[in-house]
Amino acid sequence: MSIFTGKSALVTGASAGLGGEFARQLADLGVTHLVLTARRADRLQELKGELLKAHPALRVDTVPADLADAAGVTKLISDLQSNGLDGFSCDILINNAGLGDLGTFESSEPAKIEAMLAVNIVALTRLTRWAVPGMLKAKAGWICNVGSTAGLIPLPTFAVYAATKAYVNSFSEALRIELHGSGVQVIALCPGPVETEFGQVASRENSKRKFAPPAFLCVDKTTVVRETLAALARGQGRIIPGLAVRFPMLLAESTPRWILRLVFNLTSGDFRRERRKSKK
Repeated sequence: MSIFTGKSALVTGASAGLGGEFARQLADLGVTHLVLTARRADRLQELKGELLKAHPALRVDTVPADLADAAGVTKLISDLQSNGLDGFSCDILINNAGLGDLGTFESSEPAKIEAMLAVNIVALTRLTRWAVPGMLKAKAGWICNVGSTAGLIPLPTFAVYAATKAYVNSFSEALRIELHGSGVQVIALCPGPVETEFGQVASRENSKRKFAPPAFLCVDKTTVVRETLAALARGQGRIIPGLAVRFPMLLAESTPRWILRLVFNLTSGDFRRERRKSKK
């Protein structure tokens, strides 16, 4: 029996990648009621079928929602509170939904910037604000906010994405301190590269710049989720899965900013060359 046995959980961005894996492993750990949300209703239904086949007694509700749309977040919260979900009580909140954008800021699409801010920051914050009062009343709860190692340092060509994840990392740490002693645990998951659809979504069409991290830095999603849920259960505040990622990122995080600027200025000449070519 795990600490999550008999609990209810909400997983955002559950249609693929880490979100789907969180749902699978929470079910394996004894969660009895899962609410899954994402934009792609067909993917959610596929996952629901898979989960029920493995766990016939599990209750799974799917609530399609576009978290980039403020009205979509409002409707999701309303649905979570409705009788249709039998007064769903959120014991575990996995704020996994997020998206990135790889490329220089000057060439970014304004609509994609707004979507990143809306999903990575606003929706995550609103859902956390909805969940915390109930957890405090129950004197128990678990919140996992999926940040990123990208949020630990300023990251050229991932400027907005990295900044949104810096918000998630900082928000999670502050909220954890506020909730200390309440029975509510908060963890910031700061993964490095994971084999999900993130790179495909973040890479721009008609761009030579692709998200292709070295293979030795990639951590499989099963390991990421397993380590994260174990850390959440024991009350850990932050996790960077994978030794090959953890140590370099802890070093980078502690490096003075002027040194980081120098390193990036010396190693990031490719997009400056692109800018010069575009002006010709």
